[in-house]
Amino acid sequence: QVQLVESGGGLVQAGGSLRLSCAASGDILTINTMGWYRQAPGKQRELVATITSGGSTNYADPVNSRFTISRDNAKNTVYLQMNSLKPEDTAVYYCNAVGYRSVIWSPFNSWGHGTQVSVSS
Repeated sequence: QVQLVESGGGLVQAGGSLRLSCAASGDILTINTMGWYRQAPGKQRELVATITSGGSTNYADPVNSRFTISRDNAKNTVYLQMNSLKPEDTAVYYCNAVGYRSVIWSPFNSWGHGTQVSVSS
């Protein structure tokens, strides 16, 4: 089993900043990609940003230039620095990790339970 635990969400005014963290633990051999997704009320879950073990990043257009994803491979932790937050960024933010367990190289695709980010106008 691989567990992901997010932290860092909260309530912030428009224009403010928040930093999310997500730590992966359990039977992990390697994590290829870590990422953040979000789901606003009444909407589907959508990609925010991803980062590979080599540091290649991908951002959704609405957050590009405002959010920065990074990771600490030694700690199996991914971060999301969110600046210039807007009310439309309000959502539950979920962490995702894709990789392999040490047992027979079995793949995993795990999700955290989510952390609420609320941006007031």
